[in-house]
Amino acid sequence: MSTPQSQPLSPVGRAFAVIAFVEAATWAGLLAGMFLKNVTETTELGVTIFGWLHGAAFMLYVAITLIAALKLRWPLLVTGLALLASIPPLVTVLIEMWVRRRGLLADRGSADRTAGDPEVEAGAPSGQR
Repeated sequence: MSTPQSQPLSPVGRAFAVIAFVEAATWAGLLAGMFLKNVTETTELGVTIFGWLHGAAFMLYVAITLIAALKLRWPLLVTGLALLASIPPLVTVLIEMWVRRRGLLADRGSADRTAGDPEVEAGAPSGQR
């Protein structure tokens, strides 16, 4: 029997993982741009570029979170935490690691279909079922 961590990611789960990382990376870029603009007072370019990028990444993250919650049947608490994770910087990476560890990025439909099947749980090759 596989652990939740070893289950392959569903396409939606993989998209959630990638966009969670991109959202965090653009947050970091925006923070660096804000430092350059407000502390060193050298340039506003970082805020201009990463502001647009982060805005787009944020919107994508919210959309993929809602899609993942529906398609992967996340509990309401998990969905709420994933949405809240988009607010503080870099927390989307932490929530992605947490939902991955819990097996919530895997295709739950196939896991539900095979749960309780002794041949599948015993690891019998598919041709012998």
